[in-house]
Amino acid sequence: MNKMKDGDGITWLDDVEEHDYPAAKSYLLLLFGEAETAKLVSRLKAAEIVQFKAKDIFRASQLSLLGVSNSHVEKDRKKIKNGTPLSPLLLVRDEKNGKVVIADGYHRLCAIYGFDEDAWIRCKIV
Repeated sequence: MNKMKDGDGITWLDDVEEHDYPAAKSYLLLLFGEAETAKLVSRLKAAEIVQFKAKDIFRASQLSLLGVSNSHVEKDRKKIKNGTPLSPLLLVRDEKNGKVVIADGYHRLCAIYGFDEDAWIRCKIV
């Protein structure tokens, strides 16, 4: 996989890591049925990479920011400091509830937000 560095100094993989899809599926199964989850994951795999600002993803998701005391957030903060490329986030529009579901990448988002809430986040969204 190639690496891309954005204007915010965050290094990104050019595509989502393959192991992120099963993680997204596991989470989405808590919210949607088996058939709907399978469709969503299939659509995520086919989706193009886009970008949104960290603060906008948080507002749309209606989630709380995890602090650096969270071990997963701290691990991702170290990756950012070391220039280790991050996998793009996987997002699902939940139009029924008027929010965005972070199917995979919540800890990465929290880590990035801690550096710069205006940072551009690479993601796939369906």
